[in-house]
Amino acid sequence: MVAPAPAPAAVPAPAAAAAPAPAGTDTPATPLRFGYGTNGLTDLRLDDALALLADLDYSGVGLTLDHMHLDPLAPDLATRTRQVAQRLDRLGLTATVETGARYVLDPRHKHGPSLLDPDPERRAARVRLLVRAVQVAADLGAHAVHCFSGITPDGTTDATAWQRLGDALTPVLEAASRAHVPLAIEPEPGHLLATLADFHHLRELLGSPEPLGLTLDIGHCQCLEPQSPADCVRAAAPWLRHVQIEDMRRGVHEHLPFGDGEIDFPPVLRALSATGYQGLTVVELPRHSHAGPQLASRSVEFLRRAERLAGSPPPAGEAPPRGGTP
Repeated sequence: MVAPAPAPAAVPAPAAAAAPAPAGTDTPATPLRFGYGTNGLTDLRLDDALALLADLDYSGVGLTLDHMHLDPLAPDLATRTRQVAQRLDRLGLTATVETGARYVLDPRHKHGPSLLDPDPERRAARVRLLVRAVQVAADLGAHAVHCFSGITPDGTTDATAWQRLGDALTPVLEAASRAHVPLAIEPEPGHLLATLADFHHLRELLGSPEPLGLTLDIGHCQCLEPQSPADCVRAAAPWLRHVQIEDMRRGVHEHLPFGDGEIDFPPVLRALSATGYQGLTVVELPRHSHAGPQLASRSVEFLRRAERLAGSPPPAGEAPPRGGTP
């Protein structure tokens, strides 16, 4: 049982991490591995989506468990998962497993039920989905399983919401530990767990369990974190298990194609590379499936160009270049 406590006001400094380098001074240390999310390719069959990403020379895929691709509620899930694993292997792709499908559990309520649902039976349905996602990830050889807290229900106190979240995640973390697959929770604008500070609050409530890691969405950093996206990367480095990336504007939670928002990407990629992060950095454009193939092509070209710029730090006193449209 998790003891409720108020969320902290600021992100604590990571005890084991080196002091962050001044902005613009870190240099790439690890090649980045880009992926694209299947939630932005929902008009394609999964086999076609994977072939597209391989042809575009992506390193992997953010695979959302959903009815149109890999249905987590299908009776033949294990068989289908083996087929997907073989397909990934043939194409030379790796994966992370994402669990943000809008209506996979409840056809009438977006992202319902959540881990914070007042009904314990409905919360249990979400827990079962996440435990199943851990098994899928293990069978795929995936890097991590992504999840999020959900929105605090009306009439629920923060203390109760944190209690529910901690209790609900406990069996998922136990499954993740047995499967040796990290669980990477995402700070999501508008959710109970919305910021890096909230992630640390949860981590401390649960006693810093080894399987609990972080999904860092670069756009969300631009949207609401007090630090710059590059500084968020540095602060989050010890707990990074999954990264999502897209453009965004300050104060507006809208996932945008690269070049349509405000983010300066070369410093972000430079900071991410310098952390030594070896998982996937997955393009997250869930509302753009109508143009999925075109945006998948444009996105990887943009990211490669920004990565090249990230490898050439600007002279002292000169503003760093923006990623720009390729």
